[in-house]
Amino acid sequence: MAKWMARIGSLAFVLGFFTIVFAVVPWVVTVANDPVVGGLLPWWVKGAVYSLLGGIAVVLVCLALDQRFRRQEPVATDGGATPAILMENTGHVPGQEVTENLGLVKGHTIYAIWLGKDISALVRLVLGGELTEYTEMMGTAREVALQRMGQEAAQLGADAVVNVRFMTTCVIGSAAELLVYGTAVRLAPASA
Repeated sequence: MAKWMARIGSLAFVLGFFTIVFAVVPWVVTVANDPVVGGLLPWWVKGAVYSLLGGIAVVLVCLALDQRFRRQEPVATDGGATPAILMENTGHVPGQEVTENLGLVKGHTIYAIWLGKDISALVRLVLGGELTEYTEMMGTAREVALQRMGQEAAQLGADAVVNVRFMTTCVIGSAAELLVYGTAVRLAPASA
């Protein structure tokens, strides 16, 4: 329901924005100062402004509700606790022997920080020092991606994920995409 409300809010915002840019602004420039035609704002100008502001309000409320409910629900989606999966960035696990290669597993997320932290990071960029807001964002994204990869490996019945690699890209502004991938394997104690 919240997704549909956010889509409706986004549509209202876009319609209001384009109406203001392509209809209201030209109307104000050409007609609003004319004493005969101008005067009180017509209904369609008010409607465009209300659509723009109302769309923003609906989207913000939906996003706030979505974040609130996401914080309350556990990240694990399998209904129970995810077994601990060993993760190594090498091709082997010391003292263990790979008995079965289960294939590629991955975890993926796109993370962003809210505007207040983004502005704080811009101030730090000017003054110098660690951009702790972005450090925290990437740390959270890394943990989410690792957990998702671990869940995928657990569904395959893996004991470990080897050759773990991270990849990150900037999606838009201060939003970063983080992908972690590796090979899910089954292990047995190494024979002496």
